[in-house]
Amino acid sequence: MEPLGLVGGTFDRFHSGHQKLLEVGLSECQKLEVWMTSDFLAKRKDKRIESWEDRRQLIMESLSQDLHNRISFHVLEDAFGPAPTHQVAEVIICTRETISNCEEINIMRTKNKLAPLRTIIVDPELDWKAGVISSTNIRRGTTDRDGGSWLNEEIGKSLLSLNPGVGERLKTPFGFLVEGDENEPKIAMADVLERISDEPGPIIAVGDVTVKTLQDLNKPADIALIDGMTKREKWQQASEIDVNLYDSVLKCHNPAGSITPELYHCCVQALSDFGYNEVEENSKSTLIIVDGEEDLAPLILHPLAPLGSVILYGQPGRGVVIRLTDIESKSRCRDLLGSMDIIPN
Repeated sequence: MEPLGLVGGTFDRFHSGHQKLLEVGLSECQKLEVWMTSDFLAKRKDKRIESWEDRRQLIMESLSQDLHNRISFHVLEDAFGPAPTHQVAEVIICTRETISNCEEINIMRTKNKLAPLRTIIVDPELDWKAGVISSTNIRRGTTDRDGGSWLNEEIGKSLLSLNPGVGERLKTPFGFLVEGDENEPKIAMADVLERISDEPGPIIAVGDVTVKTLQDLNKPADIALIDGMTKREKWQQASEIDVNLYDSVLKCHNPAGSITPELYHCCVQALSDFGYNEVEENSKSTLIIVDGEEDLAPLILHPLAPLGSVILYGQPGRGVVIRLTDIESKSRCRDLLGSMDIIPN
């Protein structure tokens, strides 16, 4: 076992691939220096990347207590960190994707009259699609930290029906309520827009009043779902929602208390057209018109959406609810969906 090894990376949304990388490093070295990308560099890559301290804390929580005194954390301010001039380290741990960096580091070490570092290449962990588990895909919302799917294979093939157990659990508040007068919805919504101004999006609005209020404030949602109803009654002002504000309009059938394959596929299409916020000029907005009811759509939208998405919906008589898409919301929705009744087509 070598005295000291080095490993570098962003380590965002610490996942099973990261865990394997560190465990291999600790099996080969008595101590391991983890050089994590600084907040400045990380945010330039993707502003959804968590803070350096949050990333460090998640790693510590994921490792067994007996390993804590063998690992130390440092801020990485460039592509190579201290490796080209490190006087003590003898090993560097990497993946096949980063092997070229290690080769360049050893060239630099030779020029600095230092012995090259022994390179240990760690094979990747694979996700449910047999792709490499990555922080990028976790931020995109396509996998969890273990590479698992957020949605089971029956969703999109079968009708999901609400049952009393799930209905009771849905009564628990799920999001942050911005209170406001339902006769003047623009006041609360203006407050909402201020609160979410720094979120990467997309902004997803569920419900006719929510969609129209955003329209009235000249801030139409990136993805909007309407059913022509409010408080389960026909809403006359629904006809004032301007479909021309959206790049595409999709239609589907979805009875009350259910999630149909039609609704699922419309949500998939809308999020696919919006993209993952990496090339914003290519993002397309979508209006989904539901024949029936769209109330349960957030249960599908959270698992499908990238981290940092914002889902807004009205709470009659009280105001607007904000719920960010994060690991917690995805997990809760996956659990609720798994508890609904499945009715095969």
